Amino acid sequence: KRFREPKHERRPWRIWFLDTSKQAIGMLFIHFANVYLSDLTEEDPCSLYLINFLLDATLGMLLIYIGIRAVSSVVEWQQWDSLRFGEYG
Repeated sequence: KRFREPKHERRPWRIWFLDTSKQAIGMLFIHFANVYLSDLTEEDPCSLYLINFLLDATLGMLLIYIGIRAVSSVVEWQQWDSLRFGEYG
């Protein structure tokens, strides 16, 4: 995916790795939560995965959006330049 970005806008390897590792950790967490829940409920793991994915894609994204907006407001209000989202220096 990194090589699909335009060369003049391409993120450095470190930033790219940090961004993609967050996604991988999130997917691993969902996977292990799904395995654990399927053992507890004796439900089909595939149906639980679909429910987890839908909740993550809707409510999870809404919570992340609200959290980022709240933190961004505090960062702007306190003028903490080093904590601004999307600015890597």
